[in-house]
Amino acid sequence: MDWNATLEFARGPFFNFALIFFIAGMLYRIANVVFLGWNKDFAKPRASKGNGVVKSYLRGGLILPFFPREKKAFVNNPITFLAGGLFHLSLFVIIFLGAAHMLAWKSLLGFGWWTLPLPIVDFMAAVGIISMVALIINRFNHPVLKRLSGPAEFVNWLLVFLPMLTGYMMTHHMFFEYKVLFSLHMLSIDVLLIWLPLSRISHFVFYFFSRTIHGVEWGKRGAMP
Repeated sequence: MDWNATLEFARGPFFNFALIFFIAGMLYRIANVVFLGWNKDFAKPRASKGNGVVKSYLRGGLILPFFPREKKAFVNNPITFLAGGLFHLSLFVIIFLGAAHMLAWKSLLGFGWWTLPLPIVDFMAAVGIISMVALIINRFNHPVLKRLSGPAEFVNWLLVFLPMLTGYMMTHHMFFEYKVLFSLHMLSIDVLLIWLPLSRISHFVFYFFSRTIHGVEWGKRGAMP
């Protein structure tokens, strides 16, 4: 197999197609949400909607993001919250604060930004991989999650896990030639980009919609402490 040609295809036409498909698919899904509209207020707000939105984002993104407000939920399934939180944190660090990925962003956006040192990014990548393994084991063993899981959930996990694993292996030149690992890494990213708009993984975009809506709703009711 000509891995040079495979890499050229994965970095070139296949990536371009996957990126266009991802952007078009996500814009379509976002438009569907936006066109649902917003319910009209029939009662005078008790408190500030804006303050509610700010508190919603602070609580969800900055103040103990790994722990739910309901203690019982955490006690019943701590792995989901701890490993899930660590996985999302590691993914953010890898994608946006790793030098290699920042350069990829720079080639697309035309500008770059400050990045973390490689040892820190590498450590977070290892944390992310371990967290994902813990999450899939927990999904197989947790009595409720096991019943709620179907093929789509396992495909989601696999398509996110493969880019992380191949990227880590590529950084450390593990087991295969660099061009082989680079090819596999890019192919896995391309497939993931195509899958994202079709799956529940797209929640990373709709998270901001839900946080804003919840903040407005609870804020106007004066129910957020």
